[in-house]
Amino acid sequence: MEVAVIFDMDGVIVDNGKYHQKAWEEFCVRHKISFSEEKFKNKYFGRTNNQVLPELFDKDLSENEVKQLADEKEKIYRCIYKPHLKAVSGLHEFLEELKTNNIPVAVATSAPQENVDFVLKGLKIDKYIQQVVTDAMVLRGKPHPEIYLKAAEMLNVAPPLCVVFEDSLSGTKSAYDSGAKVVAVTTTLPAEKHTHAHKIIVDFTSVNLRIVRQIVS
Repeated sequence: MEVAVIFDMDGVIVDNGKYHQKAWEEFCVRHKISFSEEKFKNKYFGRTNNQVLPELFDKDLSENEVKQLADEKEKIYRCIYKPHLKAVSGLHEFLEELKTNNIPVAVATSAPQENVDFVLKGLKIDKYIQQVVTDAMVLRGKPHPEIYLKAAEMLNVAPPLCVVFEDSLSGTKSAYDSGAKVVAVTTTLPAEKHTHAHKIIVDFTSVNLRIVRQIVS
């Protein structure tokens, strides 16, 4: 059976939620905006900067304003996270197994391209990834399913034969609504929060190609 694997990036390939949270907190301090950890985890994680920033500032922002503010926040994040950059446990071994068996792999992320390069090249895993879809390549960000529909199309595999690894509620809903099979990773939220998942894992030490094929079948 031909299957494909699609990874979200933040909170899936890397357990970096608390570093994004620190970056948003620092960003909010700079702009004199109140910061709520609970609100960020439940409402903003997994969504694009284009979606988050106008809500955060509670006003319409021009495209240029969003870009400047997003660039500022992401630079803060990369600076904070760089000394701590590491893959979620078991990821390298899982990617190696997928590559050995010629399983097509994509990354579909709300993160900007600079962050994708920072993570994939920093972890030296870009050789395992055939396609990357970022929020700049879709009109509607997560929880809309467009990003996962596009990733499946770019891999030339039907969504029901794709297994998506996600950590956020907007991400699991996006993947679920695309018709893909969803594996929730509990890096960001506890298992009981994930209502749009076919399987739930702590990390990649408990998953392999046999399990991926079982999920699809």
